[in-house]
Amino acid sequence: MTNTRTFKIVILGGGTAGISVAARLARAGLADQVGLIEPSSQHWYQPLWTLVAGGVFPMSDSVRRTEDFIPRGVTWIKNAATKVEAASRKIWLDNGDLVSFDWLIVATGLELHWDGITGARSALESADVCSIYSRDHVEKTRALLATKGSGTFLFTFPVPPVKCAGAPQKIMYLADEILRRRGLRERSRIVYRSSLPAIFGIPVFAEVLTKIIQRKGIETHFKQKCVEVIAAEKTAVFADVETNQEVAREKYDVLHLVPPMRPHGFIRASDLCPTEGAEAGWVDVDPRSLRHRRFDHVFALGDVCGAPNAKTGAAIRKQAPVVVANLFALMASRAMTGSYDGYASCPLVTGFGKVVLAEFGYDGKLMPSFPGNPARESRMMWWLKTRLLPVLYWRFMLRGRA
Repeated sequence: MTNTRTFKIVILGGGTAGISVAARLARAGLADQVGLIEPSSQHWYQPLWTLVAGGVFPMSDSVRRTEDFIPRGVTWIKNAATKVEAASRKIWLDNGDLVSFDWLIVATGLELHWDGITGARSALESADVCSIYSRDHVEKTRALLATKGSGTFLFTFPVPPVKCAGAPQKIMYLADEILRRRGLRERSRIVYRSSLPAIFGIPVFAEVLTKIIQRKGIETHFKQKCVEVIAAEKTAVFADVETNQEVAREKYDVLHLVPPMRPHGFIRASDLCPTEGAEAGWVDVDPRSLRHRRFDHVFALGDVCGAPNAKTGAAIRKQAPVVVANLFALMASRAMTGSYDGYASCPLVTGFGKVVLAEFGYDGKLMPSFPGNPARESRMMWWLKTRLLPVLYWRFMLRGRA
């Protein structure tokens, strides 16, 4: 028998975005009207995984229990969604139950599309392939960098959108320093093959990162994507991003692989998303209000959101108050006033004790939070990345206080 549960507000997804919004709603006194759909019993602070792989933190520092962050009074629905219909205001769960809603906030994040690279899944289980994007392979990345001898260390970047798009090069910079500390750098190649046309999309940061790459002696190739990994031959195959024609085959001793990323299947199949064009599969929202373009009772934020911002935790911190403010306005039949400016932050770890803090909004507008030149390596920003931001995340952002 199908059971139906009804809520005034349903939050679909209990990761960073979903819990941040739930906490703000609870602090506003609406906890008993909120249902939050999230199957996972563990909550991961993924920005720490680069530093875990670099040997700075243990993996245990990046995880907490989900139950510790579900606001009191909010109903936690511990199931996975299998289907959502915004038009009928219904969500189907994996146990056969239905959830209905008046208002929906979509915060489901995205999935790692390993099958978008031929041979990637099996290669990831081979001895020399790793990824800081896979929870099960972060510590493998650390072990490979700490123990592997000299050779070719190959790093990839897929066709965007990519969450935390700076991470593939952050781990590369740490690999360079780890190899130097081990006395192996002169006998090793570090190669970065990226689908992007440059190391970073904003010129002022691209300039400083290019100098860092030159200083470190890293070999770069752009406008190419990894399309296949042949683990038995320790070879990665790359194609031109525009023509899809093969352009290179690279032998590796260590391969750090980053897969393409996309929304979950039940989101892509829903009425929330366009079915054609570059936006296909992403929740179709106005980039300023974050309200759905067709369904006035739906908002979205975080990685699943179709707004053209960088997909970072810092973006969510700015999106959450906009979504809540605009939801309250519509519930009270008032005009929406919340506006998201596209802010995102990427603390680019360029070495141990060194970070370039890239802060920007829509159209690449620089949005620095600190005085001085933002396009420089800074020890203070390393302290921000390693000490302040985790505290801000666990104690304030997930509690609806920041």
